[in-house]
Amino acid sequence: MQLTRFSSRAPARLALTFASVVLIGASFGAQARELSVSTVLSDAFPWGQAAQKWADLVEERSGGDLTLRVYPNSQLVNGDQTREFSAMRSGLIDLAVGSTINWSPQVPELNLFSLPFLMPDEDAVDAVTGGEAGRLIFEAIESRGVVPLAWGENGFRQISNSQGVIDEPADLEGLKIRVVGSPLFQDTFTALGANPTQMSWADAKPALTTGAVDGQENPLSVFDVARIDQVGQAYVTQWNYMNDPLIFAANQQVWGTLSEQEQTLLRETALEAGAWEISMTREQESERQAAIEERGVTVTDLSEEQHQAFVEATESVQEKWVPRIGEDIVEAARNAIEAL
Repeated sequence: MQLTRFSSRAPARLALTFASVVLIGASFGAQARELSVSTVLSDAFPWGQAAQKWADLVEERSGGDLTLRVYPNSQLVNGDQTREFSAMRSGLIDLAVGSTINWSPQVPELNLFSLPFLMPDEDAVDAVTGGEAGRLIFEAIESRGVVPLAWGENGFRQISNSQGVIDEPADLEGLKIRVVGSPLFQDTFTALGANPTQMSWADAKPALTTGAVDGQENPLSVFDVARIDQVGQAYVTQWNYMNDPLIFAANQQVWGTLSEQEQTLLRETALEAGAWEISMTREQESERQAAIEERGVTVTDLSEEQHQAFVEATESVQEKWVPRIGEDIVEAARNAIEAL
């Protein structure tokens, strides 16, 4: 009798399982669509590879019913990377893998990561993004019409120049340094005695070539892949003065049109792509340094005492910017770092 009851119910169970699969497939198929993904760098860089990894995972897991089309090099904002967040918020961009620096003009809380010498190492970055400060920042982003999904990483930004070794603040005196379009960067390099000059990356390489500017700051991955050593940048100082996390995010209205299963798919694949990219970026750091040195670039690592001199020289910048970022967020970040 037991066997008979089991056998009679098996077809019904199989039918129910099949129906569930059909419904799941229909939930994707009924809204089969392509979403745009904006990113600043191409897949020659880890940043662009993160966006492409996300797209690949989504296409694979959805069976092609939901696809992401990556637009690198800030194509969707005509090359103006600081407009990316505004374009996504307004609906011109569906999704993005964006930089905390580029989005900070619209989300002041993101300036946390640009505070000079706040986060000394990767453990500190993880403590901040994975803790209370990270949660508060995601809330700030969502309050402005964008849904944050996951973290990635562009890495610690190092300084290079064409004039000589930089191992103390006095070495920056009078140097023209190309910086991104953020007032916080202006304040930081002004405090260090440099002459910060804002310009897009498209304009930066010609300016470095002609000597219109003496130096720039970027992660080693950008220095390496973009071959910045070929435009006169013969000296690099690894000072870890700030980290630039990446954020996987979606326009809030677009997000609302997705089914629950599609939302889950996008969030889970963003988390996976972000973790993959963070790991890859960090693992390649020593290889990139070796490659840069092999091309004749002098790479300087600061001692604790040398590093502290830069910290002290920029204390006034932190004091000025903490109220703008939010004292609760900065305090949460500092507590997380101190707990390490």
